[in-house]
Amino acid sequence: MSDNTPYDIAIVGGGPAGSTVGGLMKIHNPDLRVLIVEREVFPREHVGESQLPAINPILDELGVWERVEAANFPIKIGASYTWGKDAEQWDFDLYPLEQFVEAPRPGSLEGQRRSTTFQVERSIYDKILLDRAEEVGCEVRQGTKVTKVASEGDRIEHLELSDGTSVQAEDYVDASGTVGLLRRAMGVESDAPKALRNIAIWDYWDGVDWAVEIGNATRVQVRSIGYGWLWYIPLSETRASCGLVCPSEYYKKRGLSPEELYLEAISKEPRISELTAPGTRSGTVQTTKDWSHLADRLVGENWWLVGEAAGFADPILAAGMTLAHGSGRDVACTLLEKRRGQLSEKWLARNYNDRTRRSIRQHIQFAQYWYAANGNFTDLQEHCTEIADEAGLSLDPKQAWAWLAQGGFTNSNALQPVFGSYDLTAARRVMEIFAGEQHKYTFHQYNTLRPDIEGAENSSVPHYGAGRVEKVEGLRRGNYFVPFGGVHGEIMKIATRVHDINQIFAGIQQVVNQQVPEEHRSLGRNRFFQTLETLVLEGWLKGSVDPTRPMLQWDYVPSKQIRWATDSDEALRKRNEAMASN
Repeated sequence: MSDNTPYDIAIVGGGPAGSTVGGLMKIHNPDLRVLIVEREVFPREHVGESQLPAINPILDELGVWERVEAANFPIKIGASYTWGKDAEQWDFDLYPLEQFVEAPRPGSLEGQRRSTTFQVERSIYDKILLDRAEEVGCEVRQGTKVTKVASEGDRIEHLELSDGTSVQAEDYVDASGTVGLLRRAMGVESDAPKALRNIAIWDYWDGVDWAVEIGNATRVQVRSIGYGWLWYIPLSETRASCGLVCPSEYYKKRGLSPEELYLEAISKEPRISELTAPGTRSGTVQTTKDWSHLADRLVGENWWLVGEAAGFADPILAAGMTLAHGSGRDVACTLLEKRRGQLSEKWLARNYNDRTRRSIRQHIQFAQYWYAANGNFTDLQEHCTEIADEAGLSLDPKQAWAWLAQGGFTNSNALQPVFGSYDLTAARRVMEIFAGEQHKYTFHQYNTLRPDIEGAENSSVPHYGAGRVEKVEGLRRGNYFVPFGGVHGEIMKIATRVHDINQIFAGIQQVVNQQVPEEHRSLGRNRFFQTLETLVLEGWLKGSVDPTRPMLQWDYVPSKQIRWATDSDEALRKRNEAMASN
């Protein structure tokens, strides 16, 4: 049986990536005919509960922020780790805990809530998203499998479904997760680094408490156990997800059942053992092959890969949901823009492919770095050489370590210097903790900075949002791009007028004071300093030392959002005392 009316978009998979694509396309163009085919019937359990703040504006654009808030999932302010050179605990807060104020829920997406995020029970969360996609006009077929992908060359002709129908569409989106149904059907290979071929074993616990309470927010717990690590993620006031990640080879060598290995790991980690002790397990230990991977390409003649079908980065970075929602938004914007006909289809496809693959690759590289610092490798610097080699650089161990410690993952996007989902300041502080030593910003060693655009050509990169793809103009030299506008452009203008680094800093302070509200100026200055570092690292600003000029009169202060647990606990104690006195 054939559906005689072709769809504009057929999406395989109704998880966060697929629901994001479908929901946004219908919100921004209600006339489109969008089909979502989902093999399961929601609600269904799914691992991957911990989120990052980059998801928040996408939830708002989808129109589900209030519903997710109303589900009363725990607010995630950050994570606590034992990881790195020593076994000492350290905390990574998304928002300064001293400033976090407990507020009634459900709350609006404003103020501190833009920087915090959720720890979600996926059975509830994913249903909210899929229901919303159907509410805005997507046709959703649950409990329906794709039984055949009919193709001709690099083009998908139609899909045959388990309900006996055959459907055609102008574009097809693979949001089928690690199954990669369309990806495999179209013969696209996916690379999985050997160092990150892990398995995950987990269960859900009831009758348990949060590890820490910061008002009505908490932290995820991550504990290294040498051969792997444990997570503990509160999902409600009394329910938590707890899991083990370890190399698949280690699992094979031990010869234990998944449940035996899981319970042994918990018993050997004091804090996780303490947290789970009063609780009861669901009794159904679940496992999955938790391999990081990256598809060789994400775009075909009329098909697109999103979410885990495109690639997956190890869960140590909690980036899976961010990559799913982010790639879903970007494909939705791209397909909407394609139909407007105002931008080149080749430019749109190439930029989605390159930008998304780069982001996933950076997450994978950073995950490799985390594991290198977890005791699985005897020489961290040697492992850094492997990571640099994958980035196309031939460096000896010391050079590779310096490259990483000084922002080797830096990737300039249209708005802010990032690698993956993390800003440069956070990355630098993590590396300092792993190495047990502090690294100053590269620009700190110079007192003169001059713009250098020799060999650069005019180019453009995409910025995705509100159903549109905006062309951001700038200069490209090799793999590096600098936009004419935004923070990058402001700094380049300042450095064109004055070259003394103290005068450049004064110019930055003036711009921040003029353009950024007082309550956000600390964050604003931090963003400018990150961008200045990016411009130096990528060679857009050439540094030198003029002996007639003073060096930079500014001391690098490590971010308080990443600090040792003893310092964090003291800050929390003072915060609670201040809140109680008010």
